[in-house]
Amino acid sequence: MSKFGELIDLNIPVLLDFYTEWNEASNAMHPVLRDVAAALGDKAKIIKIDVDKNAQLAEALRVKGLPTLMIYKGGEMKWRQNGEQDANTLIGLLQEYI
Repeated sequence: MSKFGELIDLNIPVLLDFYTEWNEASNAMHPVLRDVAAALGDKAKIIKIDVDKNAQLAEALRVKGLPTLMIYKGGEMKWRQNGEQDANTLIGLLQEYI
């Protein structure tokens, strides 16, 4: 999990998307996250984390519903929500931390 610490300890906002391939709502977020990444470029980072492959991390962060979205900056969680979000909402949230 030390690698996780490196991922979230950035001076730009980091959006984490906890998902699984078999979850419909998770799959619906893929194009939304592509739009967010395209809109913000290198001002923010988006990281997708497959819960099936990272069960220990998901458990440690108490990820229950999918998708679970989190925003970190400087190693500190700033925002967290379960369920789908639209691109404009996520862009707005991330811009608060840029």
